[in-house]
Amino acid sequence: MLNVGLTGGIACGKSTVAKMFVQKGAYLIDFDLLAHKVQEPENTAWKKIVDFFGREILQTNGKIDRIKLGRIVFTDKKKLHALNKIVHPLVYQEWHRQLEKIGEKDPHAIVLSDIPLLFEGRKQHLFDVILLVLIDPEDQIHRLTARNRICREEAERRLKSQMPIGEKAILADIVIDNRRSLPETQKMVNNVWKELLQREKEKRDDSLKPVT
Repeated sequence: MLNVGLTGGIACGKSTVAKMFVQKGAYLIDFDLLAHKVQEPENTAWKKIVDFFGREILQTNGKIDRIKLGRIVFTDKKKLHALNKIVHPLVYQEWHRQLEKIGEKDPHAIVLSDIPLLFEGRKQHLFDVILLVLIDPEDQIHRLTARNRICREEAERRLKSQMPIGEKAILADIVIDNRRSLPETQKMVNNVWKELLQREKEKRDDSLKPVT
């Protein structure tokens, strides 16, 4: 099994790229979905978040208002760190469970884990390969304001809360340039998929070599 980390800046098009890989045959673990899961009402993370931030962050149905919480943490680094400290360990526990299930089902799987804060969390060591999706910061701001219905100032704050995309590109094994057209991105995904298949085969062959 090849364990691939997919990352990039906020609103860079990771979800679109991830879908392209799934169509090629990859398994996908979406860390945003895992974060939603562990923050469901009455779950461990939900209780700790409410204890720390107060019930003012809740919607009428008891779920955490992510927009309201985002406005709090992206203007206060200490509170953002506190939130991550609550959520991230539980998310990675769930991730390990899902990895094991996929491995049992398909030992030769290529598993793509969509992790926005992979480098910020210093989790590179958990993966065989790290893919980075890249777009220009200005395009990130435009996409983020449209997607999350927030002002430019807030979008810029969220961008600044992450490692600059140029620094991430240096750390990544493979960069997918998403500044071009969708068909061009698809071509890059097709080529990267061939490389991932080869890497999975090499990893499998290495595991079969006798230890000397």
